[in-house]
Amino acid sequence: MRKALIAGIMSLTMVASFGLSAFAGETEAEAVDETAITVDTSAYAKERPEGGYVFAYTCMDGSNPFFVTIEDEIRAKLAENGDTLISSDPANDVTRQISQMEDAIAQQPDGYFVNPAEAEGIIPALDQVKDAGIPIVNFDTEVADKEDYIVAYTGSDNYNAGKVCGEDLVAQCPDGGDIIVLDSPTMNSVVDRTNGFLDAIEGHGFNIVAQQDAKGNLQEAQTICDDLLQAHPDVVAIFGGNDPTALGILASAEGFGLKNVLIYGVDGSPDFKAEMSKEGSLLRATGAQSPISIADKAVEIMYDIMEGKEVQFRYPVETFLITPDNVADYGTDGWQ
Repeated sequence: MRKALIAGIMSLTMVASFGLSAFAGETEAEAVDETAITVDTSAYAKERPEGGYVFAYTCMDGSNPFFVTIEDEIRAKLAENGDTLISSDPANDVTRQISQMEDAIAQQPDGYFVNPAEAEGIIPALDQVKDAGIPIVNFDTEVADKEDYIVAYTGSDNYNAGKVCGEDLVAQCPDGGDIIVLDSPTMNSVVDRTNGFLDAIEGHGFNIVAQQDAKGNLQEAQTICDDLLQAHPDVVAIFGGNDPTALGILASAEGFGLKNVLIYGVDGSPDFKAEMSKEGSLLRATGAQSPISIADKAVEIMYDIMEGKEVQFRYPVETFLITPDNVADYGTDGWQ
């Protein structure tokens, strides 16, 4: 059994079988600070087996440089201790992700690092991981009903990553104007970023002429933007839910010969920073996160679980704005 303790917010301890019940009966007026919840992981404690631990890993898109960095960092950290990572790439296909996770479960990993292609679509696989008694560290994008499935979550403060972009847009365009938003409604991380961006610009004279799902993909974003810019060539800004989306927007905007549109992304990727550093670039800013920090924290949490230590339910990782004015401080040849 795992125990969830809401410290300082609610003075009670609730117990659930491989799932938190601390959210049960919660009302909007009693919003729970998830960073204040701690989880007893003693049920998962196990000695290191001969040959080391074996952990499984899945992310929504293994070709995305952000996730490449996370996977490489997790694998390197585990290797330092003689442990193994088995990974799979569903290429943003949740049906494939479920199938791949079923294959991984059959290998009886000691723990699972999980990033969902779809927050709700992945639930059938989560049910199987739960039934197998395998602890999940959820990273970057939250799974749906996470209190029922995961031990802990770590990821960027995605709402703030979008919010700082919106605040910058307000400063750059104090008179407002027409804008385009390319989001991804099935990715909770992008939903949070978009909400932060929209909340920041609300009441400042901006008119969203189009909001579409780019699936977090460069090519998809470019194709969508090619259509949208034909109808709305005078937009003052375009927000992309991640840096690949923003780079797809950039390719489209450059194809149309636009000179004044401001393009925003979220990630702080080397490719985005390198393009933004070029003179006259249309890339205005990115809400930056650190995949290295996320990976290191995920590994730390997993080892604490193996030792049966108490862990937090949520570990947020700081996000901040990178613009042409400060990009030199972070470099363009790697992640921060």
